[in-house]
Amino acid sequence: MKEASKAQIKLLRKLSQRKYRENEQLFIVEGERAVEQVLENGVIEVESIFVKENKTDSYKQTADCFILSKSIFHELSDTETPQGVIAVCKMPDPVTLEELQKLNSGVIVATDAIQDPGNLGTIIRTASWFGSEALLHGKGTVDVFNPKVVRSTAGATGVLPFISGDLDYLLGELETSGWNVLLLDGNPGAATITSIPKKEKTVLVVGNEANGVSASLITPKRRRTLIPSVRNSKVVESLNAAVALSIALWSVNN
Repeated sequence: MKEASKAQIKLLRKLSQRKYRENEQLFIVEGERAVEQVLENGVIEVESIFVKENKTDSYKQTADCFILSKSIFHELSDTETPQGVIAVCKMPDPVTLEELQKLNSGVIVATDAIQDPGNLGTIIRTASWFGSEALLHGKGTVDVFNPKVVRSTAGATGVLPFISGDLDYLLGELETSGWNVLLLDGNPGAATITSIPKKEKTVLVVGNEANGVSASLITPKRRRTLIPSVRNSKVVESLNAAVALSIALWSVNN
């Protein structure tokens, strides 16, 4: 197993920034379990693996595996307690709008200005768990391949097809092909999720953590829906965006 070159270390540093990830079409997966899952599921192409010098035995049979010194690894790591392994992976191609329009049934998740990486990662993980067809990644939402997002998906990055773009446009195009849009909205006047008739093709839109769904996305055709609190609790103001989506996905799938 060879030591990582200066050029490889330079690339690893660059991949912490979105513009370089997009230019290179590469992203980082960090952590033993996350890397193991990426290797197992085979959905994402792994270009190379970098291990801390005391972790070489675990990956000595892996092709394109390189050693990083402890000091360099800690510099590159995005976690407080690095697990000693980083994989550089190729970004998957986005799903096309035309492919989604051709679907006869299913649930699509859309994110409107979700800014917390942990929330987006959990949303991707949850949507994958419930068998969602795709993620509509709206403008203002944190990058799907942000290292913290990738870590929060617990290995689900790449499993869920995605498309990025103007959310209002994407929703409008899907509506023309029979998709029903539900806006997760905790404000008064929204219907409870359990009261809305189930449709064969549903898009669930989850809004910004602080401000909810953008006003520009609200139309008469799109139903606003909420997760009702038990006993009208006034202690907690609202649910976390990812938690609300989890409950909504369970509801529309059952």
